[in-house]
Amino acid sequence: MLRWGLIGCGDIAHRMVAPALRTAAGSELLAIARADAARLAAFAATHRVERTYTRWQDLVQDRDVNAVYIATPPDVHCQQTVAAAEAGKHVLCEKPMALSVDECQRMIDACRTRGVTLGIAYYRGFFPVVRRVQEILSSGEIGRPVIAHVLLFSPFDPAVDDPRGWLGDRARAGGGPMMDMGCHRIEMLLRLFGHVCGVTAWVGRLKIDRDIDDTATALFRFRSGVHAALSVSWAPSERRDSVEIFATSGTISIPALGMGTMIVRDAAGGRTEHHPSNPNHHQPLVDDFISAVAERRAPLVTGEIGLEVNRLEAAIYGIANP
Repeated sequence: MLRWGLIGCGDIAHRMVAPALRTAAGSELLAIARADAARLAAFAATHRVERTYTRWQDLVQDRDVNAVYIATPPDVHCQQTVAAAEAGKHVLCEKPMALSVDECQRMIDACRTRGVTLGIAYYRGFFPVVRRVQEILSSGEIGRPVIAHVLLFSPFDPAVDDPRGWLGDRARAGGGPMMDMGCHRIEMLLRLFGHVCGVTAWVGRLKIDRDIDDTATALFRFRSGVHAALSVSWAPSERRDSVEIFATSGTISIPALGMGTMIVRDAAGGRTEHHPSNPNHHQPLVDDFISAVAERRAPLVTGEIGLEVNRLEAAIYGIANP
């Protein structure tokens, strides 16, 4: 049984994380931490949580908690993960894993040293439509993949005092939509096409009036030979979450990744498949992590995967080259 402590009680924790932790088999949401005492109490009442802490450090020291879900901004992920690991807790951490590759490595080292499991909340690999794409690519049905296009647009410009306003603070978020949303798509591309051996990128501010980017495009060259283009933005009015894969004998088109509808075109013609995701995208992620701890295996999304995504984010933002 994993007895969870949840650090961070924001929107995602309310809608997705807490319900997943409460309903998963072999799981109990025992404690939560948030600095705002009033919001902490409201969250505890809504989700029927027994123990509350206004200091996350106190939650980490709770002897009855043996696993911690970290749902805070990425600037504190490293500090909180290391503290949880040193207290002997398993850690499932929100994305992006941290602000830098060095921080990611410290998180991995701390968990490895204490023999606890570390997972990162990249849940697209659990989407049935993504797994179906993997099957089709492995089967050779549409030939060899050569080009992928991924578009992710979500209008966004929160006020500084908005609960999600920290996303516009470079020091806390690490970057704009490529860090916040693009990291999910980078992890998916790595899952589909393997190791990236080259990246070129453009990052800029086209709409919002603050010191953070709102638009970015990255071009990836994979060791497998595939070229992929990823464009993410908070600036357009239209929302978009599409994936297209062009191969030597066919094409896969996913108009809206979260919806799970996929159009496959090959030499025999075309067809539409439907592979809807769990309404709570975090549920399969949490279920897998719990099973991983019980079975003493690695979770589907390891710290090493999280580090690789951060390595590519660093390249995109010009901090380092892959």
